Amino acid sequence: MVKPVRKSSNKNPPVFSHEFIIQNHADIVSCIAMVFVVALMIQATSPIASIFIALQHNATSGAVGEIPLYQSGIKDWAAVFFYSLICIVIHAVFQEYVLDKITKKMHLSKSKLAIFTTSGHLSVFYAISTIWGLDIIIRESYLPDVALLWSDYPPPMSFVMKLFFIIQLAYSLHELPEIYFQRVKKDEYFGKACSSIVSLILVAIPYFLNFNRLLICLLVLHYTSELVHHIGQLIQTVDKDEKFTKATSAVTLVALILTRLGSIILAVLTLWYGLALHEQTEFDYQAGYFNTAPVRLGLLGIILGLQVYLTCSLINQELAKARENKVYTTVSKSKGLKKDKSKKSKKGSVDESDLPEVDQNTNKNLRKHKIK
Repeated sequence: MVKPVRKSSNKNPPVFSHEFIIQNHADIVSCIAMVFVVALMIQATSPIASIFIALQHNATSGAVGEIPLYQSGIKDWAAVFFYSLICIVIHAVFQEYVLDKITKKMHLSKSKLAIFTTSGHLSVFYAISTIWGLDIIIRESYLPDVALLWSDYPPPMSFVMKLFFIIQLAYSLHELPEIYFQRVKKDEYFGKACSSIVSLILVAIPYFLNFNRLLICLLVLHYTSELVHHIGQLIQTVDKDEKFTKATSAVTLVALILTRLGSIILAVLTLWYGLALHEQTEFDYQAGYFNTAPVRLGLLGIILGLQVYLTCSLINQELAKARENKVYTTVSKSKGLKKDKSKKSKKGSVDESDLPEVDQNTNKNLRKHKIK
């Protein structure tokens, strides 16, 4: 679980110690980002700094009034690195000035506090990404005209669309140092790092293979289900009486199942049917053409395998919750029966003690006769 970062006002840790870096990592990272911004203003270093800040691989001729369009390329990793620094700073600011102030008033336990902070960050990211992605899909008319997902391959990207993918890659990359900054437990290092690396790879592969229109639709579907899931987690941590637990679990389950089915249908329709109409047998690296049968089928297999894995993990989680509920109900029932028996025995002893000595002796004699 992630532990929230809180600055201690009593003692100042030594400079360059682990505690000093964790407490001041937002200031340190913001200073590193400012180096690139200042370098952009200097004429000698401006060409190098612009690779990290501005979007590269412009596909237009640069004529007056022409809308700039972009392609993917190796220089995009420089922008991903710079914007990952921005994500670290925003993460720390949101943690300190929003989540920490909310959790101080709620007085949650350590386990619920970790769930609340994790789901709080992810809910904000998924909400912004979902709204941003839907806006791009509606502007590009992918929603009513599904055939645009596989026509004009390789499709160029608008400025907003390319910036969207850069931010997605940067957010996945920034989660790796956040494992250290957020004081994640050592036994959870490997799982957190693997999930961040896998999410980075799964976004980078279709992005650099120019399957961007399909990628943005799949990301919006996935982020919608994750947004519903983490909002449900927030409600369950705040809901002490568990009034909305069943409702949020049901809504989350339905949303996850629908998005998994929608992702599978959209991937099969685009990669198996749509792009097969215009495929070639050879790559064209200069033009960014990767629409060949092995690439399409390999990408389709990755998407289907991911959806099957997520569905199986969802089923296992639901089964584990059902088992925990059964164990909890059986334990509570057994405790209730024991309490009833103890109350009855206490009542019997109290009633017998209230009797006079003669009646108590007669009761003892009757019990002896019954035993014989």
